[in-house]
Amino acid sequence: MLLFLKLLLSHILGDFVFQPEKWVKNKEEKKVKSVKLYLHIGLHTVILLFVLQFNLKEYWLGFLLIITSHYIIDVLKLYLQKKKTKRIWFFVDQLLHILILLIVSYLYGNSSFSLENIFTDKILLLIIFVLLVSFVSAIIIKIIITQWNPESKKENDDSLAKAGRYIGILERLFVFTFVITNHWEAIGFLLAAKSVFRFGDLTSSKDRKLTEYILIGTLLSFGLAIFLGVLYLYVLNLL
Repeated sequence: MLLFLKLLLSHILGDFVFQPEKWVKNKEEKKVKSVKLYLHIGLHTVILLFVLQFNLKEYWLGFLLIITSHYIIDVLKLYLQKKKTKRIWFFVDQLLHILILLIVSYLYGNSSFSLENIFTDKILLLIIFVLLVSFVSAIIIKIIITQWNPESKKENDDSLAKAGRYIGILERLFVFTFVITNHWEAIGFLLAAKSVFRFGDLTSSKDRKLTEYILIGTLLSFGLAIFLGVLYLYVLNLL
């Protein structure tokens, strides 16, 4: 479990936290000719080496399996996905990566590898879930709701760049914290506060599609945060 959590942390950092959106677009446009594809694989390589403490003497097979499979899976996704199937291939891609991590963890199940003096399994679990709540959830929500885009960007738009994304990350972190600390009543307060701030925008716009779009995004954001909070507590009890 500890080795798998470390490998999963490495994957989340490489695929979600440190991969800019422009890299993703460049890979989709140029595919195997994209320099960003190889930068992405190189980033995964560096992070994985750090997680394994550069101990390739013991973990060379698992290291090669993870890096090679990651490249192959990413290339297959780039060539097989279409505009309509992009969301499906995102989840297939992630499931295949996690499956490889599980296989490698199983191969080294009896290994003496340990970084327990630095990270315990509970600390790693918390870090992983915080990243899932913040960065991973943001991408999942974006992928789901991109099929609807009622808002057209105006020249005099006063909204901050990427403000919605960071507001969503913060609200999910709050909800996640409320769930794992058993303060469910605070979630209702947060939802009510957001509704008050959004009420003026929705009233002035008089746009039913915009209202539904915001409602779907809000429910997805809160729902994912609550689900991950409950799942974290469940997994924590198993450790």
